[in-house]
Amino acid sequence: MSTIEIKNMTKDYGNGRGIFDINLSIEKGEVFGFVGTNGAGKTTVIRHMMGFLQPQAGYCFINGLDSWRDSAETKQYIGYIPGEINFPDAKTGTEFLKWQAELIGLTDMSYANEMIDKLQLDPTANLKRMSKGMKQKTAIVAAFMADPDILILDEPTTGLDPLMRVEFVNLLNEEKKKGKTIFMSSHMFEEVEHTCDKVALIKEGKIIAVKPTIEVKHNTDKVYKIAFSTSQDYQRFLSEPFTFIEKREDQYQITVTVNDQDINPFLRVLKGYPIQFITEIKYTLEKYFKSLY
Repeated sequence: MSTIEIKNMTKDYGNGRGIFDINLSIEKGEVFGFVGTNGAGKTTVIRHMMGFLQPQAGYCFINGLDSWRDSAETKQYIGYIPGEINFPDAKTGTEFLKWQAELIGLTDMSYANEMIDKLQLDPTANLKRMSKGMKQKTAIVAAFMADPDILILDEPTTGLDPLMRVEFVNLLNEEKKKGKTIFMSSHMFEEVEHTCDKVALIKEGKIIAVKPTIEVKHNTDKVYKIAFSTSQDYQRFLSEPFTFIEKREDQYQITVTVNDQDINPFLRVLKGYPIQFITEIKYTLEKYFKSLY
Protein backbone atom coordinates (compact mmCIF):
# COMPACT_ATOMS: atom_id res chain seq x y z
CA MET A 1 0.00 0.00 0.00
CA SER A 2 1.12 3.58 -0.69
CA THR A 3 2.08 5.86 2.21
CA ILE A 4 -1.16 7.81 1.65
CA GLU A 5 -4.04 5.98 -0.02
CA ILE A 6 -7.39 7.70 -0.62
CA LYS A 7 -10.15 5.60 -2.14
CA ASN A 8 -13.62 6.81 -3.24
CA MET A 9 -13.66 9.39 -0.41
CA THR A 10 -16.87 11.43 -0.35
CA LYS A 11 -18.34 14.12 1.88
CA ASP A 12 -21.52 15.67 0.47
CA TYR A 13 -22.68 18.89 2.15
CA GLY A 14 -25.50 19.35 -0.36
CA ASN A 15 -26.02 21.90 -3.14
CA GLY A 16 -22.93 20.65 -4.96
CA ARG A 17 -20.62 21.42 -2.02
CA GLY A 18 -18.17 18.87 -0.63
CA ILE A 19 -15.80 16.29 -2.11
CA PHE A 20 -16.87 13.46 -4.35
CA ASP A 21 -15.25 10.09 -5.09
CA ILE A 22 -11.69 11.26 -4.38
CA ASN A 23 -8.99 8.76 -5.40
CA LEU A 24 -5.34 9.59 -4.76
CA SER A 25 -2.23 7.52 -4.11
CA ILE A 26 0.98 9.05 -2.74
CA GLU A 27 4.09 6.89 -2.60
CA LYS A 28 6.76 7.00 0.08
CA GLY A 29 9.23 9.80 -0.65
CA GLU A 30 6.91 11.48 -3.14
CA VAL A 31 6.17 15.20 -3.06
CA PHE A 32 2.56 15.58 -4.15
CA GLY A 33 0.95 18.89 -5.07
CA PHE A 34 -2.76 19.59 -4.72
CA VAL A 35 -4.09 22.61 -6.60
CA GLY A 36 -7.46 24.21 -7.20
CA THR A 37 -9.35 27.45 -6.73
CA ASN A 38 -10.69 28.57 -3.34
CA GLY A 39 -13.67 26.41 -2.39
CA ALA A 40 -12.67 23.57 -4.72
CA GLY A 41 -12.30 21.13 -1.81
CA LYS A 42 -8.56 21.11 -1.03
CA THR A 43 -8.91 21.78 2.70
CA THR A 44 -11.82 19.34 3.07
CA VAL A 45 -9.66 16.55 1.63
CA ILE A 46 -6.80 17.46 3.96
CA ARG A 47 -9.06 17.55 7.03
CA HIS A 48 -10.18 14.02 6.19
CA MET A 49 -6.53 12.96 5.86
CA MET A 50 -5.83 14.39 9.31
CA GLY A 51 -8.80 12.56 10.85
CA PHE A 52 -10.71 15.75 11.68
CA LEU A 53 -13.64 14.70 9.47
CA GLN A 54 -15.23 11.31 8.84
CA PRO A 55 -16.03 10.51 5.21
CA GLN A 56 -19.57 9.51 4.27
CA ALA A 57 -18.09 6.99 1.84
CA GLY A 58 -14.63 5.69 1.02
CA TYR A 59 -11.55 5.94 3.19
CA CYS A 60 -8.07 7.38 3.67
CA PHE A 61 -5.19 5.24 4.90
CA ILE A 62 -1.87 6.66 6.11
CA ASN A 63 0.91 4.13 6.67
CA GLY A 64 -1.76 1.45 6.53
CA LEU A 65 -3.86 3.06 9.27
CA ASP A 66 -7.35 4.48 8.83
CA SER A 67 -7.06 8.26 9.15
CA TRP A 68 -10.42 8.49 10.98
CA ARG A 69 -10.41 5.43 13.26
CA ASP A 70 -6.66 5.56 13.97
CA SER A 71 -6.24 9.35 13.90
CA ALA A 72 -4.32 9.54 17.20
CA GLU A 73 -1.76 7.04 15.92
CA THR A 74 -1.41 8.51 12.42
CA LYS A 75 -0.66 11.95 13.86
CA GLN A 76 2.54 10.52 15.34
CA TYR A 77 3.98 10.32 11.81
CA ILE A 78 2.66 13.64 10.51
CA GLY A 79 3.79 17.26 10.55
CA TYR A 80 0.77 19.42 9.72
CA ILE A 81 0.25 23.04 8.69
CA PRO A 82 -3.45 24.00 8.71
CA GLY A 83 -4.97 26.34 6.14
CA GLU A 84 -6.29 28.58 8.91
CA ILE A 85 -3.93 29.09 11.82
CA ASN A 86 -5.54 29.54 15.24
CA PHE A 87 -3.00 29.34 18.03
CA PRO A 88 -3.84 28.39 21.62
CA ASP A 89 -3.56 30.94 24.42
CA ALA A 90 0.23 31.01 24.66
CA LYS A 91 1.99 34.29 25.42
CA THR A 92 4.84 33.92 22.92
CA GLY A 93 5.87 31.82 19.98
CA THR A 94 8.59 30.26 22.14
CA GLU A 95 6.01 29.14 24.69
CA PHE A 96 3.77 27.68 21.98
CA LEU A 97 6.67 25.73 20.41
CA LYS A 98 7.64 24.37 23.84
CA TRP A 99 4.06 23.21 24.39
CA GLN A 100 4.05 21.51 21.00
CA ALA A 101 7.39 19.83 21.77
CA GLU A 102 6.07 18.51 25.09
CA LEU A 103 2.92 17.24 23.39
CA ILE A 104 4.87 15.10 20.92
CA GLY A 105 7.67 14.17 23.33
CA LEU A 106 10.36 16.20 21.56
CA THR A 107 13.35 17.06 23.75
CA ASP A 108 15.92 18.14 21.14
CA MET A 109 15.01 21.59 19.81
CA SER A 110 18.15 21.99 17.67
CA TYR A 111 16.29 21.47 14.37
CA ALA A 112 13.57 23.88 15.47
CA ASN A 113 16.20 26.51 16.24
CA GLU A 114 17.84 25.91 12.86
CA MET A 115 14.55 26.61 11.09
CA ILE A 116 13.88 29.66 13.26
CA ASP A 117 17.16 31.10 11.97
CA LYS A 118 16.42 30.17 8.33
CA LEU A 119 12.95 31.72 8.43
CA GLN A 120 14.18 34.80 10.34
CA LEU A 121 11.51 34.23 13.00
CA ASP A 122 11.48 36.01 16.34
CA PRO A 123 9.63 33.44 18.51
CA THR A 124 9.80 35.66 21.60
CA ALA A 125 7.15 37.97 20.10
CA ASN A 126 3.61 38.00 21.45
CA LEU A 127 1.81 35.18 19.65
CA LYS A 128 -1.53 36.95 19.27
CA ARG A 129 0.08 40.15 17.97
CA MET A 130 2.30 38.49 15.37
CA SER A 131 1.81 39.42 11.73
CA LYS A 132 0.26 36.83 9.43
CA GLY A 133 3.69 36.01 8.02
CA MET A 134 5.21 35.54 11.49
CA LYS A 135 2.35 33.25 12.52
CA GLN A 136 2.87 31.23 9.34
CA LYS A 137 6.59 30.86 10.10
CA THR A 138 5.74 29.68 13.63
CA ALA A 139 3.35 27.08 12.20
CA ILE A 140 6.05 25.88 9.77
CA VAL A 141 8.55 25.41 12.61
CA ALA A 142 5.93 23.54 14.68
CA ALA A 143 5.16 21.17 11.78
CA PHE A 144 8.78 20.44 10.83
CA MET A 145 10.63 20.49 14.15
CA ALA A 146 10.10 16.80 15.10
CA ASP A 147 11.45 15.68 11.70
CA PRO A 148 8.27 13.68 10.87
CA ASP A 149 8.15 11.11 8.06
CA ILE A 150 5.04 12.68 6.51
CA LEU A 151 4.24 16.36 5.96
CA ILE A 152 0.69 17.49 5.17
CA LEU A 153 0.71 21.18 4.30
CA ASP A 154 -2.38 23.26 3.55
CA GLU A 155 -1.34 26.46 1.71
CA PRO A 156 1.94 26.59 3.71
CA THR A 157 3.29 29.85 2.22
CA THR A 158 0.20 31.98 2.89
CA GLY A 159 1.36 35.32 4.29
CA LEU A 160 5.04 34.79 3.48
CA ASP A 161 6.85 37.44 1.46
CA PRO A 162 8.55 36.37 -1.83
CA LEU A 163 11.99 35.92 -0.22
CA MET A 164 10.56 33.70 2.51
CA ARG A 165 8.66 31.69 -0.10
CA VAL A 166 12.00 30.95 -1.77
CA GLU A 167 13.44 29.94 1.62
CA PHE A 168 10.46 27.68 2.23
CA VAL A 169 10.88 25.99 -1.16
CA ASN A 170 14.55 25.38 -0.27
CA LEU A 171 13.44 23.90 3.06
CA LEU A 172 10.93 21.67 1.29
CA ASN A 173 13.57 20.43 -1.14
CA GLU A 174 15.84 19.58 1.80
CA GLU A 175 13.02 17.52 3.33
CA LYS A 176 12.50 15.84 -0.05
CA LYS A 177 16.16 14.75 -0.09
CA LYS A 178 15.60 13.06 3.27
CA GLY A 179 12.94 10.87 1.67
CA LYS A 180 9.95 12.54 3.31
CA THR A 181 6.45 12.01 1.92
CA ILE A 182 4.95 15.46 1.39
CA PHE A 183 1.37 16.39 0.47
CA MET A 184 0.98 20.12 -0.19
CA SER A 185 -2.00 22.16 -1.31
CA SER A 186 -1.24 25.49 -2.92
CA HIS A 187 -2.58 28.10 -5.32
CA MET A 188 1.01 29.05 -6.25
CA PHE A 189 1.61 27.06 -9.45
CA GLU A 190 5.29 28.02 -9.69
CA GLU A 191 5.87 26.83 -6.12
CA VAL A 192 4.26 23.46 -6.89
CA GLU A 193 6.12 23.12 -10.20
CA HIS A 194 9.51 23.63 -8.50
CA THR A 195 8.94 21.14 -5.68
CA CYS A 196 6.40 18.45 -6.56
CA ASP A 197 6.84 15.14 -8.37
CA LYS A 198 3.15 14.85 -9.16
CA VAL A 199 0.17 17.22 -9.04
CA ALA A 200 -3.59 16.72 -8.79
CA LEU A 201 -6.17 19.33 -9.81
CA ILE A 202 -9.45 19.47 -7.92
CA LYS A 203 -12.48 21.34 -9.24
CA GLU A 204 -15.90 21.55 -7.55
CA GLY A 205 -14.93 18.71 -5.20
CA LYS A 206 -13.77 16.31 -7.93
CA ILE A 207 -10.31 15.33 -9.11
CA ILE A 208 -10.14 16.20 -12.80
CA ALA A 209 -6.46 15.47 -13.48
CA VAL A 210 -3.36 13.91 -11.91
CA LYS A 211 -0.12 14.61 -13.74
CA PRO A 212 3.63 14.10 -13.15
CA THR A 213 5.19 17.57 -13.25
CA ILE A 214 8.00 16.33 -15.50
CA GLU A 215 5.43 15.51 -18.20
CA VAL A 216 4.16 19.09 -18.10
CA LYS A 217 7.64 20.60 -18.15
CA HIS A 218 8.70 18.39 -21.07
CA ASN A 219 5.58 18.80 -23.15
CA THR A 220 6.08 17.30 -26.62
CA ASP A 221 4.40 20.28 -28.32
CA LYS A 222 6.75 23.25 -28.16
CA VAL A 223 5.68 26.86 -28.71
CA TYR A 224 7.99 29.39 -30.40
CA LYS A 225 7.65 33.10 -31.06
CA ILE A 226 9.44 34.28 -34.19
CA ALA A 227 10.05 37.87 -35.32
CA PHE A 228 10.86 38.41 -39.00
CA SER A 229 12.85 41.25 -40.52
CA THR A 230 10.41 42.18 -43.29
CA SER A 231 6.73 41.98 -44.12
CA GLN A 232 7.56 39.81 -47.14
CA ASP A 233 9.32 37.20 -44.99
CA TYR A 234 6.46 37.29 -42.49
CA GLN A 235 3.88 36.68 -45.25
CA ARG A 236 5.99 33.97 -46.90
CA PHE A 237 6.36 32.05 -43.64
CA LEU A 238 2.58 31.95 -43.23
CA SER A 239 2.45 29.64 -46.25
CA GLU A 240 4.68 27.07 -44.51
CA PRO A 241 2.96 23.88 -43.18
CA PHE A 242 2.98 24.77 -39.48
CA THR A 243 0.33 25.38 -36.84
CA PHE A 244 0.09 29.09 -36.03
CA ILE A 245 -1.44 30.15 -32.72
CA GLU A 246 -0.90 33.90 -32.92
CA LYS A 247 -0.09 36.41 -35.67
CA ARG A 248 1.06 40.01 -35.18
CA GLU A 249 1.34 41.48 -38.63
CA ASP A 250 2.25 44.97 -37.40
CA GLN A 251 5.35 43.53 -35.66
CA TYR A 252 6.07 40.74 -38.19
CA GLN A 253 5.73 38.21 -35.35
CA ILE A 254 4.27 34.71 -35.43
CA THR A 255 3.73 32.23 -32.60
CA VAL A 256 3.89 28.64 -33.80
CA THR A 257 3.47 25.23 -32.15
CA VAL A 258 5.82 22.43 -33.23
CA ASN A 259 5.84 18.82 -32.10
CA ASP A 260 9.21 17.40 -31.00
CA GLN A 261 9.32 15.01 -33.96
CA ASP A 262 8.99 17.98 -36.35
CA ILE A 263 11.73 20.15 -34.83
CA ASN A 264 14.41 19.32 -37.44
CA PRO A 265 12.17 20.13 -40.46
CA PHE A 266 11.07 23.30 -38.67
CA LEU A 267 14.69 24.44 -38.16
CA ARG A 268 15.57 23.62 -41.78
CA VAL A 269 12.72 25.87 -42.98
CA LEU A 270 13.83 28.68 -40.65
CA LYS A 271 17.32 28.66 -42.19
CA GLY A 272 15.78 30.17 -45.30
CA TYR A 273 14.58 33.25 -43.42
CA PRO A 274 16.44 36.24 -41.96
CA ILE A 275 14.81 36.52 -38.54
CA GLN A 276 15.19 39.09 -35.77
CA PHE A 277 14.72 36.59 -32.96
CA ILE A 278 13.19 33.26 -31.98
CA THR A 279 12.25 32.34 -28.42
CA GLU A 280 10.60 29.31 -26.87
CA ILE A 281 7.54 30.00 -24.72
CA LYS A 282 7.75 27.44 -21.93
CA TYR A 283 4.69 25.36 -21.14
CA THR A 284 3.96 25.65 -17.44
CA LEU A 285 1.85 23.81 -14.91
CA GLU A 286 -0.38 26.88 -14.66
CA LYS A 287 -1.04 26.87 -18.42
CA TYR A 288 -1.81 23.16 -18.35
CA PHE A 289 -4.36 23.39 -15.55
CA LYS A 290 -5.93 26.57 -16.93
CA SER A 291 -6.51 24.68 -20.17
CA LEU A 292 -8.42 22.05 -18.16
CA TYR A 293 -10.50 24.68 -16.37
